[in-house]
Amino acid sequence: MAVQPEGTPCWADAMFSDVEGAKTFYGDVLGWTFGEASSEYGNYTQAYADGKAVAAVVPPMPGQEGQSQWCLYFASPDAAATAAKIRDNGGEILMEPMAVGDFGTMCLGRDPGGAVFGVWQAGVHEGFEAVGTPGAYAWAEIFTRDPEKVDAFFPAVFPYSRKRMEDDSMDFGMFDVGENTVLGRMKMTEEFPPEVPSYINVYFAVADCDDAVAKATKLGGTLRFGPVDSPFGRFAALSDPQGASFSVIDMSTTEGEMPKISEV
Repeated sequence: MAVQPEGTPCWADAMFSDVEGAKTFYGDVLGWTFGEASSEYGNYTQAYADGKAVAAVVPPMPGQEGQSQWCLYFASPDAAATAAKIRDNGGEILMEPMAVGDFGTMCLGRDPGGAVFGVWQAGVHEGFEAVGTPGAYAWAEIFTRDPEKVDAFFPAVFPYSRKRMEDDSMDFGMFDVGENTVLGRMKMTEEFPPEVPSYINVYFAVADCDDAVAKATKLGGTLRFGPVDSPFGRFAALSDPQGASFSVIDMSTTEGEMPKISEV
């Protein structure tokens, strides 16, 4: 895969205090295999689906222990310029732009609603080598209690245009890069406990949603929602045994009509 257009999700990783446990869990649930841990880069370990790089797992750096969570990275031609836009538009920089060898340059930010995300300026590591195939990244949604702030922030940082789903039962928006819808935005309802912060929910593609859920729960994961059928695929929301939330989706099993979508 080539370097993705600016604002396109291009990579995902997560910190786990028990990396071997995470490898066992995701290896079984998503069919991942793992490369060698890179001791030069904090034992960063890439995950592969069918031989293609799809994500990474890493132990926490000293002092960074805490709740495991998936971090989604957005492509940028200039991480420093993107960091400046994040600051200028009400976001925070959690990690200043930092070169990672010749792989690329990363930074970490937080949107005004509280969701953490990454920025990746590609070097030799261009990001996902597969998208939408079993085990690979498929989709992501920002879950937020501040949709107005988030809807203003992301198009100011990335070259996004906005759309919304015409559905009275939920407040769901989408961000496009050119003709491609690259990210969803869901308003968190009262169903979410107040202690659950805003976050970006990453979906991984699977061949069989129910099979993935059965494997996840058998290995100590928690089913949060679903499985349910939708026009986009059959999906379920899970937390792994270390508390990181993610979703699985079988995009070949669809049901219902596509919702009406309007420009904003």
